[in-house]
Amino acid sequence: MRFRVLFTCLAVFSCFASWSLAGDRPNVILVMADDQGWGDVGYNHAAPIHTPNLDQAAAEGVRFTRFYAAAPVCSPTRCSVLTGRNPNRSAVYAWGWPIRPQEITLAERLQAAGYATSHFGKWHLGSVRKDSPVSPGKCGFDDWISAPNFYDNDPIMSDQGRAVQYHGESSDVTADLAIDWIRAQAKEEKPFFSVVWFGSPHSPHIAADADRELYKDEPAKFRDYYGEVTGIDRAYGKIRSTLKELGISDNTILWYCSDNGADKAKGSAGPFREKKGSIYEGGLLVPGILDWPARFPAPQTTSLRATTCDIFPTVLAAAGLSPDKQRPLDGINLLPLLTAKTDMRPQPIGFWQTANGGKPVRSDAMMEELLNQQATGGDLPADEVSLHAADLPKPPVSIDTLAGHASLTSGDWKLHRIENKKGAVRFELYDLAADPYEKENVLKQYPEIAEKLTKLQRDWRLSVVNSLNGADY
Repeated sequence: MRFRVLFTCLAVFSCFASWSLAGDRPNVILVMADDQGWGDVGYNHAAPIHTPNLDQAAAEGVRFTRFYAAAPVCSPTRCSVLTGRNPNRSAVYAWGWPIRPQEITLAERLQAAGYATSHFGKWHLGSVRKDSPVSPGKCGFDDWISAPNFYDNDPIMSDQGRAVQYHGESSDVTADLAIDWIRAQAKEEKPFFSVVWFGSPHSPHIAADADRELYKDEPAKFRDYYGEVTGIDRAYGKIRSTLKELGISDNTILWYCSDNGADKAKGSAGPFREKKGSIYEGGLLVPGILDWPARFPAPQTTSLRATTCDIFPTVLAAAGLSPDKQRPLDGINLLPLLTAKTDMRPQPIGFWQTANGGKPVRSDAMMEELLNQQATGGDLPADEVSLHAADLPKPPVSIDTLAGHASLTSGDWKLHRIENKKGAVRFELYDLAADPYEKENVLKQYPEIAEKLTKLQRDWRLSVVNSLNGADY
């Protein structure tokens, strides 16, 4: 049965590739929330949150019930979207680590193929100064209005390196900027690619008054959090309705997800184990919705396990492009699998949260400082973190010295390898088909499965470390 599904997928892929090259290339818009958990949407019924636009999109498009962020915190997942690779390959270990300039981003690939490209909202992959080697502009985006990290209402953001004060609810501001750009591109003949990354519902939670009022009957500590999620929903809905108004929604890929699992204090991971910062299911599972009516005209709900790493190869395939075979990818092209309506993923998914901590990026303070410096004609000092983003580890990292918590999911099996800073290692094995909430460690009951997955995981970790040390550049 599994071989028949695989052959079907290959046949569908061949047909799709021909269609993509012959037909019009789709526009692409990638929308991402910041810290929105699996349960923080109305359609998952895990919290009393009003998300009518996301609910409608989930009912009309492709709804993933098992969509994973590539990492349990923000910057690494954002790196995975742009590269299709586990973020540790690019030394984006945790929040605040910049993407390597040596990486080939999705924006760069599409830009080279004739797409207009843009970024709006949270960046968090390096500085948003114009001279930074890892600004959005240096990573393939023609136009960008971006913040170094999460941001709240009335944000100061960087417009191509120039600090600008904006006014309004933060998600509305971001969506409106993106919509203005989309309207301009719709008048042109070439396709466009836009990344829209909201700064909500990351703490501190400061909802617009009207959004907070919707939750007046809820406990006070949740009202602003829920209100921020509703603000995201409204902003996403405006983008979606604009595409329909312009008559370009059918051949526009609109992909929505979050950058990691639920906020620890106020977010909902639904019934899944743990939250943000963990690579148990609750720290990785996020809302995932793919809208592309031209390709998927009928509603579809899939339990296929997919990740943010898959966005890169899937979008490339939709645009008639192929990944660079010289660089290992961790993502796969989802189009043939979704077309075949299979929930079988042909290769494992690896996650690895190393022991490296995050790097503080105080977005509001940084942007206010830049705004003030502009007013006096001064310049800010160079961003040391971004300036050293291209540096490779010296000495090279060894697979035996990079501690942390790694997991590998193959089919419905999930193996955890947990190593502390002293080098002590323990393993856990879960059957996600019978135990999706990771409650019962069945390592002793299935030693052969554990042994097989342990080897697969070690091989994958070795590949990641080779990339980290620069083997792909």
